[in-house]
Amino acid sequence: MIASQYKIILPSDYDMEIINSRVKNNGHKTDGFYGLKFKLYLTIKKGENNNLQNSYCPLYIWKDIEGLNKFFFNGFYDNIISSFGWQQVSIGIPLFDNISNKIYDNKYLFEITRDIEPQESLNNFKAKIKESLPLIGDSEYIVIYNPDKWKYTVFYFIDDLNKVKSEKGIIYNILHISS
Repeated sequence: MIASQYKIILPSDYDMEIINSRVKNNGHKTDGFYGLKFKLYLTIKKGENNNLQNSYCPLYIWKDIEGLNKFFFNGFYDNIISSFGWQQVSIGIPLFDNISNKIYDNKYLFEITRDIEPQESLNNFKAKIKESLPLIGDSEYIVIYNPDKWKYTVFYFIDDLNKVKSEKGIIYNILHISS
């Protein structure tokens, strides 16, 4: 598997209803997309959940690189370029998850990012990450790491924001999930 995400920063006075309508009218087009495990259509709205900006931040989890390459190089990503301009795309490798079909019942995705500090060995590091994850109720999650930046990110699927009141991170609104 491989993960990709671009975070499109929008003006502070941007009408986020434009993005909501875009997803409502077009989100289904990635349902069943070749090689896609799932795509989360995510937004951040300035002033909600301590967010300082408006953003559109789709997160993709691909079964393999073929679907990702098809998306980028067969014209599908051109819709993003023509609508929002050239975007930097973060790439990561899913390490583990506990995801089931219940993710579709959630309204929010909560993101926390941690550093992977230099150390003598990464042997058993996956188990160390698992042990150190904040417990957020019975939330499902996926852990994605990036060895280019030596960071890992945990994305929790949340149905109730009260579950993350004591944690620091980014709260996204989930508009649609394609799979």
